[in-house]
Amino acid sequence: MRTLTYDVVVIGGGPAGLAAALEARKSAETVAILERNDELGGILNQCIHSGFGLHVFKEELTGPEYAQRYVDMVHETDIACFLNTMVIDVTGDRQIIAMTEEGMQIFEAGAIILAMGCRERTRGQIRIPGTRPAGVFTAGLAQRYVNLENVKPGSRIVILGSGDIGLIMARRLTLEGMKVVGVYEIMPYANGLYRNIKNCLDDFDIPLHLSTTVTKIIGFQRVQAVEVTAVDENLQPISGTEEIIPCDTLLLSIGLIPENELSQKAGVELNPVTNGPKVDNSLETSVEGIFACGNVLHVHDLVDQVTKEAEEAGRYAAAYVQKSGMDDAAAVSENMEKRPVDTKNISDEMESDTTAIPVQAKGLVRYTVPSIIYPRKTPGIKLKFHVSRPVDCGRIVVSSGEKVLFESKKARKFVPSIMETVNLKVDSLAEGCGTLCVTVREEI
Repeated sequence: MRTLTYDVVVIGGGPAGLAAALEARKSAETVAILERNDELGGILNQCIHSGFGLHVFKEELTGPEYAQRYVDMVHETDIACFLNTMVIDVTGDRQIIAMTEEGMQIFEAGAIILAMGCRERTRGQIRIPGTRPAGVFTAGLAQRYVNLENVKPGSRIVILGSGDIGLIMARRLTLEGMKVVGVYEIMPYANGLYRNIKNCLDDFDIPLHLSTTVTKIIGFQRVQAVEVTAVDENLQPISGTEEIIPCDTLLLSIGLIPENELSQKAGVELNPVTNGPKVDNSLETSVEGIFACGNVLHVHDLVDQVTKEAEEAGRYAAAYVQKSGMDDAAAVSENMEKRPVDTKNISDEMESDTTAIPVQAKGLVRYTVPSIIYPRKTPGIKLKFHVSRPVDCGRIVVSSGEKVLFESKKARKFVPSIMETVNLKVDSLAEGCGTLCVTVREEI
């Protein structure tokens, strides 16, 4: 097996991986992207609808247009891109084993950035009873069939789940001449962005049924119908509310899960809520020198957010490599001639810091990124989170013990589909600061 060495290796060539690699290359000498598909761009290549780039490029783009801009920027650099490359193992000492077009190869990295994205939940994960007929798809798979393969998944469609992919596919299938009977959501509120509910359902008269789920799939060779049932406040089916909906296709839009197999192989600690890696404020995981960003870390609602987070990961990964190199140089110098080492290029953002401050999600906050903070490691602290249910009126509160470090000036609405961000100043984290608690205080 051939061994290749790079300062920074990015696993994944989607929007997160591309942005991370570009940012890392600004400081790191050698950067590589490992991508299992035969092209860069990731899931954006099949997202032909518009709505991307409003924050990053200040204009509305389709998914392929957004991806192509970053692909073009990568190709203008000397970043090495390994396509059709399947990573099969990552070790804690930053060694990557991958199957490439040339056979098995080993990549040794000064730093690794995990940017593998996420995958869709399937029928088996929510245990829908019934037979196993043809016609049951995840929404993303149906999107690929329609947008890239020019294949019609069915004629009469039921969509389970109100995630953004499902909402967008409700519109897409309707435009292609298929009948979308309705969207059924087990929660008492929609999980997608409001703009998608408005533009994809309301504008096409597609009904949204809340507090309702599919309880049986009917059919042998092909789906013939589904049974839908109302649920109570505990999300349990209510007997007597069953209804049979004739259809030939069921699309599942029931959530996304970070691709965490490689993270686990590397020994990275996972967040039990997000199923993505736990990271600190520099997006470094529990394994030194391995960073994570994008949907492999936690599921984002906008690709623009993925890009900005990935740029941070790329910057800190490059700084880590630079600092590690300087540390090695310092050790050699001490052993040889006691010469001073020039450290002017070492990023202050990666200053050594052993003061660990845990971050805890409380109440209506499901989780936080990061999970731990090292105050001197970054110039500022950015806390990101999602709420567990809609809040009509509330304020974000960040506290340590009895001390409130941050509180929203105005009370406002919160919804689970939108990621919230709080920027804290490092100075606000006083010496001896205990666990940070992040919550949303509901107000009447």
